[in-house]
Formats: sequence, structure tokens, C-alpha cells
Amino acid sequence: MTYCVGLRLNKGLVFMSDTRTNAGVDNVSVFRKMFSWQVPGERVLMLMTAGNLATTQSVVSLLDERSKAPQDRNPSILETPSMFQTARQVGETLREVIQANAMSGQTADSAFNATLILGGQIRGSEPRLFMIYPEGNFIEANGDTPFFQIGETKYGRPILVRAYDPDMSFEDAVKLMLVSFDSTIKANLSVGLPLDMQVYEAGKLQLGVSQRIAGDDPYYQTISANWGEALTQALKSLPDFHFSGGPETSR
Repeated sequence: MTYCVGLRLNKGLVFMSDTRTNAGVDNVSVFRKMFSWQVPGERVLMLMTAGNLATTQSVVSLLDERSKAPQDRNPSILETPSMFQTARQVGETLREVIQANAMSGQTADSAFNATLILGGQIRGSEPRLFMIYPEGNFIEANGDTPFFQIGETKYGRPILVRAYDPDMSFEDAVKLMLVSFDSTIKANLSVGLPLDMQVYEAGKLQLGVSQRIAGDDPYYQTISANWGEALTQALKSLPDFHFSGGPETSR
């Protein structure tokens, strides 16, 4: 499985993805799920993938090939006039790959499904963040929905909902996302380290800090240990529950 998060801040965008893929507990591999393209000073694009590995790899390969040799029918994502048009092009590529590989029937189609998170900035516009569905359509992040998750989303969502602040620093955003990933990794064996992280600062029009975080990373280990302890202490600090009918009620 997969867990990826794209976060929109006032300062820019932050992306994080795990790298685990599996076809059962005895067939676990590491594959990158975060990809980027840039024309420094003109545009920066970042993509994260979840779903069928063959589908997502085909989509990324096609986007990469077409960025080097664009055609009228398949324009390059490095030449689209806006992030909206870029999301549209990526969505059409995803739909093309799924339709080309799927057999007949609903079950066969779903086996080739994939979902993507696309973010970036093109000169003359603000940074934008999109989630692209297998059908090729997409939605855009806004003030009410400032982040997107794909893959195993439920375990890491509560901390994002409670602690997200659009004014937070990149450092705090990475810390928040690491807590979200640690909660997911603890709860689901199909999500695992190492993690890939990418930061993009609004207006820079070039890729920012990029890092792979391994399981033995000292900061990740500190976050993981301290978050578990902090949750325990927070639970203990809450008011005690009392049964309305006295101790006999619990018998």
C-alpha cells in the first residue's frame, strides 16, 4: 500500500511519501513514489503516486518522455500554460494508461487504478495543489481543504486535522507530517520507511530541500518515541471518568 501527503502552506508546499510496496507479507519492496520536474525560474512540478505500481510507473515514464519530446496530441507538462492545465494533462495521461491496460469489466479496471497528488508553481501564478483520480478528473486544495492524502489515509489524518496551521513554518510542517506518518506506520504494515520529503518555497520556482528519511534517522526516532510518550501523558492529564451510578455500575 502507500501513504502520501501534500500540504499547502502560506509559505509554499510540503510533500512526503513512504516507499513501501507489497504483494503480500513475503513480497515487500522499496519504490520511490515522489517525482519532480523543473525549469528553474519558470516552473516546478511535484507528483506523488498511490495505487497499482505498474500503472503509476507508466504514468511517470510517459510524462517524463513527453517532457523531452512533446507532441501536439501529447503536450509536455513543462509547456502547459497553467497548473490547472498541467493537472488536466496528468489526469488524461493517468486515464490513458488505465484504459490501455485494463481488461473488460469493473473488477479488471479497479486492479489498475491509481491516485495522484500534483503540486507546483508556474511563473505568474500562485502555488497550487491537486488530487487526481483514476478517471482523470481532479480537485484542488483550498482554504477549507489545505492538504491531500492518498493511500492509507485514516491513521494519520487526525493529527493533520487538529494541528495544521497555514502559517506554520516548513520545519513545523515536516514535524507534523512525521507524526502523521509514524502513526500510520505503527498501525499498518503496508506503509513503511524510508520516507521521501520535498519542500517548495513559494515564488522560488526551483526545487527546495529534498531528503530521504530512513528508519535509523535520529530525528525520526526522537519524534516516534516522544510522540508516544506525549500521548500517554496527555491521556493521564485528562479528567478522570466517573460512572454516574457509582462503582457498582461497572460490574
